[in-house]
Amino acid sequence: MKFIDNAPRNLFFTGKGGVGKTTTATSTAIILADQGNKVLLVSTDPASNLDEVLGLPLSAEPVPVPDVDGLYAANVDPVEAAATYREQMVAPYRGLLPDAAITSMEEQLSGACTVEIAAFNEFASLMGNPEVAKDFDHIVFDTAPTGHTLRLLSLPAAWSDFIDTNASGASCLGPLAGLQAQQQLYAATRQALADPDKTLVVVVSRPDESPLAEAARAAAELAELGVRNQHLVLNGLLQLQNSSDPIAMALIKRGQNALAAMPVALKSLPRTDIPLSGAELVGIDALRNFFTPGSTPPAVPTSAVESPLPESFDHLLKQLTSQSGGVIMTMGKGGVGKTTLAVNLATALATSGKKVHLTTTDPAAHVAQTLGGRNMANLQVSRIDPAAETAAYSQDVLATVGADLDDEARALLEEDLRSPCTEEIAVFRAFARVVAEGDGGFVVIDTAPTGHTLLLLDASESYHREVSRSMSDIPEAVRQLLPRLRDPGFTRVFLVTLPEATPVHEALALQEDLRRAGIEPAGWVINQSLAPLTVSDPLLQQRRSREYRYIDEVVGQNLPTFLIPWQAFPISMAA
Repeated sequence: MKFIDNAPRNLFFTGKGGVGKTTTATSTAIILADQGNKVLLVSTDPASNLDEVLGLPLSAEPVPVPDVDGLYAANVDPVEAAATYREQMVAPYRGLLPDAAITSMEEQLSGACTVEIAAFNEFASLMGNPEVAKDFDHIVFDTAPTGHTLRLLSLPAAWSDFIDTNASGASCLGPLAGLQAQQQLYAATRQALADPDKTLVVVVSRPDESPLAEAARAAAELAELGVRNQHLVLNGLLQLQNSSDPIAMALIKRGQNALAAMPVALKSLPRTDIPLSGAELVGIDALRNFFTPGSTPPAVPTSAVESPLPESFDHLLKQLTSQSGGVIMTMGKGGVGKTTLAVNLATALATSGKKVHLTTTDPAAHVAQTLGGRNMANLQVSRIDPAAETAAYSQDVLATVGADLDDEARALLEEDLRSPCTEEIAVFRAFARVVAEGDGGFVVIDTAPTGHTLLLLDASESYHREVSRSMSDIPEAVRQLLPRLRDPGFTRVFLVTLPEATPVHEALALQEDLRRAGIEPAGWVINQSLAPLTVSDPLLQQRRSREYRYIDEVVGQNLPTFLIPWQAFPISMAA
């Protein structure tokens, strides 16, 4: 494998959620270790499933991986990292300042932005500080889905610029001394990212239109950041086993069409193709053979039990069209089809005569692209644009809070608004405003991948503390957000999954997190299932057979569950 044989010290794996980043990164780390290298495999993904893939409980402290000499793994949990970061910032002041001041500092460091910068500090230490990981020959980063990864990689510039221009001594992250101490580290990180002798970015995709478009965007934006040493891994290519299977032929045709239209930004990259596997890619043996799988899939067990399947998607549509309005949110691991499902729901509701607003809070989502440019009566389509929302929010703050400030104080306010945290606040305010529209019709929200979504929802608890420092009045939409999200008659959250281990288990974890936040899911949608179909291709038979255990696991949650069969062209049902 060319990119592995000539691998630099740092390898990044990025791409749209669900394309196989973790599997590809883990297999690469195992191969590098088998070659006699000492390797650190670390996840900086807020929705990481590295623990499950390795079958090993992980934390931020690297641990040896059994059965792979020289391989160590770590999982940077953003929430835990934020708690550690918060305590590091607050601890020196305990006993010196009144309790009220300490509480105020803790609240100041409770926002989603603190979570992101804390996780980034862990990442930057590995990349920019030679002493931290000096014993390792290679560091393999299993990164977050594309939108989050690009923000992560842009942080060195953003935070260095903020440190250079901020003279106020404080920010939404607390005392600036903590950031100033990191300036040299961030500069070293930027240099390492742009050095092809030190860093390779592996862009992972599947042979489908949406993942390829996302991979092309990632490749282009990374190049703009100076990260130009890139390699494309195309995962999940189906090799013909039985020409009489119409499902296999349709799957192959869909892949061929997507590859024929591959964006130019990807065509120029060196490329590695990985065949679609029928086996479960969990455990060291499967991962070690990921790049060289056998040509003949194992036989389907004759004892496989095919339990009754959940209701069809049509039943869900009938239930929703009988309602007068409210908010519908689709959540789950990246790549499970949340955007397509949101479009299907929105178009079906609009066709039935309902007033619908379809929008997304996912920085990597493309609801307009999924709609195919169609205009429909009763349907409004939008995207919460971070740049536009940040500009509008900053102008609002300057026009209200800044109106009565003297020149020096206004300059300090403008400096604080240049902080990357401002974007988090602005996007959150827009999210609350869109949710409020559920009073007058349907709002269908295609949400971000699991980790980003949870950070967004968590902000509903801390947002009022953030915004109260810069605005005199908290918007009513923000005051009402949590009650609206917790009202099952107003907000319906559907957990979307594929009938596979990792998407199901991550959605189960999301379900528990939602419940801790007082939000009860309205049901589950199992997407792109082979179970209702008849297949004769041996590989597809194997994949179909193993779906039932995960379908049963979802049905066992005792929530309304709906199943969508695999489709050759997963577009809106209203098309």
